[in-house]
Amino acid sequence: MKVVISLGGSILMSDFDSERIKEYARVIEELGKKSRVYVIVGGGSVARDYINLVRELGADETTCDYVGIDITRINASILASTMTSAPGRIPVDLKDARELSQSHNVVVMGGTFPGHTTDATAALLSEYTGADLLLIATSVDGVYSADPKKDPNAVKLERVSASELVKIVSGSTAEAGGNNVVDLLAAKIIERSGIKALVFMGSPENIFRAFKGDVDGIGTVIEP
Repeated sequence: MKVVISLGGSILMSDFDSERIKEYARVIEELGKKSRVYVIVGGGSVARDYINLVRELGADETTCDYVGIDITRINASILASTMTSAPGRIPVDLKDARELSQSHNVVVMGGTFPGHTTDATAALLSEYTGADLLLIATSVDGVYSADPKKDPNAVKLERVSASELVKIVSGSTAEAGGNNVVDLLAAKIIERSGIKALVFMGSPENIFRAFKGDVDGIGTVIEP
């Protein structure tokens, strides 16, 4: 079984808690005993802080993207450094990740290219490697019918089709450092690839649950 995990930088690097990072590493390595696991780590609030800084200094959005990618790779390096089963280097693109997976059951990476969030990178990697499952571990408990921060009538969806997900997130921002539950490009890749995906509150224990397909109360199933 092949599993791709998009791990939000904000939940991994929350408070720079080393014990929490070790717990994520332990869970991922445990999954790696049963499956081939790819982990794409996001930049989180640290990346957004740096992106906002360079934007204020006059940088264009592509440059801002590159800054964000650098932070995701730093976060990926921190996570990988706590594992014995991950390679000693961070892949720079999808081909590199697939090649490393031939000799490692767990591969950890960050972003790859401007204009692509780490969720989009994870969706592309799922498609490219023929993954059986895409786990999107976030700081929210699933997909809502609308942005709950803006619409008080928004309701959480237990299940949603990929095409419906595309419609829901079609108004999301494409700027560097955007903070959406799933961005539009990722949703479209999920739709075209037909892969089963889960969006869920990504604590270490919930990753185990999501791996088994159980997101009851903690997330949303994205159906092909």
